[in-house]
Amino acid sequence: MSEVGYIALIVGIVVSAYAVFALVIGGWKGYPELLASGKNAALAVAGLVVLGSAILFYSLLVHDFSLTYVYDYTSSDLSPLYTISAFWAGQEGSLLFWALLLSIFIFIVSWQFRERQKELMPYVLAIMTGLAGFFIAMSTLVTNVFAKEATVPTQGYGLNPLLQNPGMMFHPPTLYLGYVGVTVPFAFGIAALITGRLNDKWIRDTRSWILLAWFFLTLGNIIGGQWAYTELGWGGYWAWDPVENSSLMPWLTLTAFMHSVMIQQRRGMFKVWNIALIVITFGLSLFGTYLVRSGVLSSVHSFAPSSLGTYFMLLIIGVVILSVILVVDRFPMLRGESDFGSVVSRESSFLLNNLVLAGSAFAVFWGTVYPLIAQALQGKTVSVDATFFNTFNGPIFLVLVVLMGVCPLIAWQKASADKLLRKIGFPAVVGVVAGVVAYVLGAREIYAATIPIMACGFVAATLLYEFGRGVWANSRRLGTANLLRAAGNMVARNKPRYGGYLVHMGIILLVVGVIGSTTYKVEKDVTLSKGQTTTIGGYTLKYEGLSQVQTTANEAYEAKVVVYNQAGQQIDTMLPKKEMYQNQDQPYTEVAIRSTLSEDLYLILGGWDTNGASATFKVLINPLIMWIWIGGVVLSLGALISMWPGRQEARRLESRFARELAARKEAPRQPALSES
Repeated sequence: MSEVGYIALIVGIVVSAYAVFALVIGGWKGYPELLASGKNAALAVAGLVVLGSAILFYSLLVHDFSLTYVYDYTSSDLSPLYTISAFWAGQEGSLLFWALLLSIFIFIVSWQFRERQKELMPYVLAIMTGLAGFFIAMSTLVTNVFAKEATVPTQGYGLNPLLQNPGMMFHPPTLYLGYVGVTVPFAFGIAALITGRLNDKWIRDTRSWILLAWFFLTLGNIIGGQWAYTELGWGGYWAWDPVENSSLMPWLTLTAFMHSVMIQQRRGMFKVWNIALIVITFGLSLFGTYLVRSGVLSSVHSFAPSSLGTYFMLLIIGVVILSVILVVDRFPMLRGESDFGSVVSRESSFLLNNLVLAGSAFAVFWGTVYPLIAQALQGKTVSVDATFFNTFNGPIFLVLVVLMGVCPLIAWQKASADKLLRKIGFPAVVGVVAGVVAYVLGAREIYAATIPIMACGFVAATLLYEFGRGVWANSRRLGTANLLRAAGNMVARNKPRYGGYLVHMGIILLVVGVIGSTTYKVEKDVTLSKGQTTTIGGYTLKYEGLSQVQTTANEAYEAKVVVYNQAGQQIDTMLPKKEMYQNQDQPYTEVAIRSTLSEDLYLILGGWDTNGASATFKVLINPLIMWIWIGGVVLSLGALISMWPGRQEARRLESRFARELAARKEAPRQPALSES
């Protein structure tokens, strides 16, 4: 069975090369037969990848330990869910998983645009199929997902205990969906450059793909933070690890792209910048894959070092060179169609938003790669800790938060300073009140908490104020006193706008959680004898002993700690653990967490004496951390609402595009790159 999967993937590499050739030549010369053949070949590649992936899935589920990959990442006692997640747990499988997602997207894109964008589609499919061929080659020729063991073992090595967490089912797939989703707008952007069709139609047609990629990158980062918080046992959720940074950077640039394309659609501006942003976002997606697989940087998330990094770096260089050549050649066609109407305008605020996001991405990129540069130029090992990233990104993110409150209040083209000041008045007062409350509650560090909380209050008040004004105006338009009906009708008529408001509100909740869990955080290391208590915050913790728990998969040492409130009432029993797994040399920490809306009580078992008469604990109180996860849910809901505009919005966009075409009097098609 595995031989069939391997052959399918090898054939897929050959067919992908033919598909790229047929699609490019057919699109260039206008040969319909060759184009049809190339499209069929692209679909065949997708089908071959699905076949190979299905065979690997089957091999994992039946525990075919004759395959090295199955032996390395599964065992017969591994639960079915984690057995499925083993597909993307290893280097070879994750590469095939990337190719699988890309193949599914090839099917969807070829069906979605079967009657549209016919001039761009040959190049779009060629780019996507070529990338699929690259990932197939990485998973078979450079590393081999179907490699065989010399002798068939009776038992597998098993999945790393750190990966046996629900986050493993969701974090890698959502990130991969984000990375691969970026491929679609990137392919359309490059195709638009090649064909010279550089109006905003390619952006509008890929809008759902842009939002989809952003949604999954967002979800992936939030789930990853939650996984780290519950599994790694250090009490935090973001350590500015190189691999964590590699997923944040494309999120930042894609966020900038999502905002700047609005300016291109409305005013015909930022065309070069938008092309640059989508190329940079795609390049950063590949760069993250390079970091994970090259072994050039140490990370708890990385795979073992391999030669894969070289191939990914060559691919990144090729993407950059091709993009620069195309932009330079098409530069005259990428000029803006209008200028800024005023410094005080929504266009200006969006530009500032883009510059700040790009600055943040660059700061994260520089902090991530600086150790590599120092090693190459000076021959010394340098580490960049969280202080660097916090120092640079703290002020940057504060500016972003403020801009989220200002942008909705500013008019397009030219805003009246008087009107703007009147609109800002109420939110500004709310922001000041929020800052005062934060200060009274103990935020003695003005910069660390009071000012950021003030900014969050300002933005939240702005969003609620704008939403309330819209609901009131819509209720009067509909002639109804039912505000819920008016709100539902208003959101349905403009899902992108109000979904965006919800996204911004989710970000504010998330920021509040970050501020609370860092500024008000309390830590305590303590050694307790059996029956002894310790007090932290409003809690009293009593250690009642250590027990040994044996399962078929591991041996665990579990401490029992009873939690009392200030009134002396028992409110919880917490059971932090240390677990030992077969084939593993080190114990793994299983933390105990008591979560409420106001704070988390986080308990880590550090060590104990021979009979458990005493034990050492690390105790943390993380205020407001629950609001990070709540903010993530709100943010995701807003993204889903924005993703599908209603019929009215779709008709409005199509009508506007038709008017633009009429105004331009059906300007003749610009020659393709090969013709110019």
